[in-house]
Amino acid sequence: MANMAMQYGQSLVGQGKEALDRELNKYVATSRIKYYFSVDTAYVAKKLALLLFPFTHRDWSVKYNPDEPVQPRYELNAPDLYIPAMAFVTYLLIGGVSLGIQERFSPEGLGIQASTALVWAIIEVLAIWVTLYIMNIQTKLTSFDILAFSSYKYVGMIVAVIASFIMPSAYHLALIYVSAATMFFLIRSLKVQILPESSHDSYGEQNTSFTGEGSKRRTYLLLFMGGLQPLMMWWLTRQIARP
Repeated sequence: MANMAMQYGQSLVGQGKEALDRELNKYVATSRIKYYFSVDTAYVAKKLALLLFPFTHRDWSVKYNPDEPVQPRYELNAPDLYIPAMAFVTYLLIGGVSLGIQERFSPEGLGIQASTALVWAIIEVLAIWVTLYIMNIQTKLTSFDILAFSSYKYVGMIVAVIASFIMPSAYHLALIYVSAATMFFLIRSLKVQILPESSHDSYGEQNTSFTGEGSKRRTYLLLFMGGLQPLMMWWLTRQIARP
């Protein structure tokens, strides 16, 4: 009887896990999430250098396999979520250190900082999606792509806050530079996705289907996404940077 009960329990657990996996896969494909975390040390080092010094980079195209983009560890221009996730956590820790130096640290304040940054990240992604819908723009960007590209700014924000430890004026100078670098990186990276007429598509064929008014809408969207980054970087660091 005990063995039968154990086998029955294991069967129920297996069936429950399969049902849960099916429900999750309706909304989020596990394999898709793993793609964005498929990184290695070399990729992270090169991507951080690209985020901070993007002005000399030349090739912004993303290589594709027959069915999907090449994994980030093999393609520097591919979006990932590992760096944004680690940068977000580091941003919170650096913010706590900065508030501690200013003798303004409290667990509640750190929680407010985390929730505020998370809410603004969600608002930013939703704003971009709404803009895509209103402008009737079709792209290959997924919600994870938008989240990744819009979250790379945390790397520059960390640099700006750390610069404030040196002197107050260093924060403003660093913020100006990292804002320009982030905006340049984002515009050049998204140009091949939002303005496909200026690039080749996934299989190397020239795409010329978007012209005229549609091209203008896509240009406006690209400028909107790029111009939003400096504003968000200033808004999320102004309270925690050392005055």
